[in-house]
Amino acid sequence: MKKGELSLKGFTLLEVLLVVACIGILAGITITAINPSKQLAKTHNAERKIDVNTILNAVYQYYIDFDKLPEDIPESDNCSDTASNEICNTGASNCGNLVDLSVLTTNEEYLSSIPTDAIGAADNGSGYNIARSPNGRITVCAPYAELDEIISVTK
Repeated sequence: MKKGELSLKGFTLLEVLLVVACIGILAGITITAINPSKQLAKTHNAERKIDVNTILNAVYQYYIDFDKLPEDIPESDNCSDTASNEICNTGASNCGNLVDLSVLTTNEEYLSSIPTDAIGAADNGSGYNIARSPNGRITVCAPYAELDEIISVTK
């Protein structure tokens, strides 16, 4: 270096832009691979599976104790019929045409409260449905399952 010359060391604007572009591309690929919305939907569905099993087990515990099913369970071939098969939420002010399973939550003997669907629950409903087949089999289902998954349990 000659006397009086400045020595500038650093990155050019082009080099900085290339590095930022590469980081952006790698971040985009990573986020796409992880797919947070799909992971959240899978988590909701896992919770729904637990909830339908919990409700069905409580109904059968009641059956074992009293040798009868709760009276309000409608006879239906389609558990997903949300108009007539939705379970009323614990502490709802008016169950109206919803299925009242409050006998399961009385004194918290079978359930402390009816589980509620994080997305499908509205007004006084839990977001879960229940139906009794003509043969007396009980089906509990989650009609608001995500990712086109069918969540239904029958005993």
